Amino acid sequence: MAVIDFLRKINLTGWIFIGIICGILTGWLVGEPALVVAEPLGDMFIRLLRMIIIPLITASLISGISSIGSGEGLGRLGGKTFIYYMSTSIMAITVGMIIMNVVSPGYGIHLDLGAVPETFKETTSVWQSVYSLIQSMVPTNLVAAIADGDILPLIFFCILFGIFITRLPEKGRVLFTDIFSSFFEIMMKITHLVIMVAPIGIFGLITKVVATTGFDALVPLLKYFFCILGGLVFHAFITLPLLLRLVGRVSPVRHVKAMTPALLTAFSTASSGATLPLTMECVEKRAGVSNKVTSFVLPMGATINMDGTALYEAAAVLFIAQTYGIHLDIVQQLIVVITALAASVATAAIPKASLATIPMIMAAIGVPFEGIAIIQVFDRILDMCRTTVNVFSDSCGAVVIAKTEGETPLAG
Repeated sequence: MAVIDFLRKINLTGWIFIGIICGILTGWLVGEPALVVAEPLGDMFIRLLRMIIIPLITASLISGISSIGSGEGLGRLGGKTFIYYMSTSIMAITVGMIIMNVVSPGYGIHLDLGAVPETFKETTSVWQSVYSLIQSMVPTNLVAAIADGDILPLIFFCILFGIFITRLPEKGRVLFTDIFSSFFEIMMKITHLVIMVAPIGIFGLITKVVATTGFDALVPLLKYFFCILGGLVFHAFITLPLLLRLVGRVSPVRHVKAMTPALLTAFSTASSGATLPLTMECVEKRAGVSNKVTSFVLPMGATINMDGTALYEAAAVLFIAQTYGIHLDIVQQLIVVITALAASVATAAIPKASLATIPMIMAAIGVPFEGIAIIQVFDRILDMCRTTVNVFSDSCGAVVIAKTEGETPLAG
């Protein structure tokens, strides 16, 4: 009974660590014979991830946009909030992409996790134009595009659908908003179920990695870890403080002091959703932002503003592509940027939620899903760091937007 009680006390993160350690030991000690068990477990986990991608994108984007509502004042505040969140997320993604392209930590290791798509076996002779990229976002047949695994057309359609829900008469608007909000809640429960079985799937995937490649991947993984960490540090200590100083006209040091309780909570819980009540308390009571701004900007930020997550997901996909020896050209990397931005919006404010959204980016450019296993070794500490960046960006957004609304945060 004591053993059972102890096992019940282990949280999901603990089980994932156990899965990683058991996978390493199994792959090392048993070797390729372990693949008889490991491959089906890893394959089923990948299939579950694939299963939820399309409905998760649809539910999260439509419900998020349709729930914003209407009205001139709300529209103005919503517009400012959306512009800030999209801008900072793009800045974060750009930092991560630059670091991964310069350092290239994934080149030099080759994972036997799945077949490299034919489109990447030869270098493309002519780059796809930006116009063709934009054109590809507008499908002639949405169902066919989804069946072919094209994510960008689905994102484009969901954004349009959500926007025009807000233009419906009140009865229809409320009806569709409730429907898609419920749809999103259902998808969150299914996503939670998939994440709960992640330790088993990751065990299978890690076992396969170690059994087929040994420990040759450790050095590049450390390089990958420090690349991600460096990007998060740059965004948190340079990009966001500059926005606070130049646009919000407040001291970044004073703001960090005001937000310390929320930032420490975000780091320890790795959940911006769980941290939201404390974030709102710190921004309103300690940073001096009005309830009008706080009550709108921060809940929206906890849902769609994931700077750290966006940086991590884009950089992680580039790293995985590098481990397969896949070279992504400018247009393909632009697709990564766009899809990572959408994926970060679709990421739930709970620990390990990126497990469900990283495959969105991988699907958009055809990188094998099996590569997700290799990034799980250091994922917990990076999850804590990127969540802290997410919450810090939310709070900075509240201050900046409050300033544009005529308020004086941190005055006196």
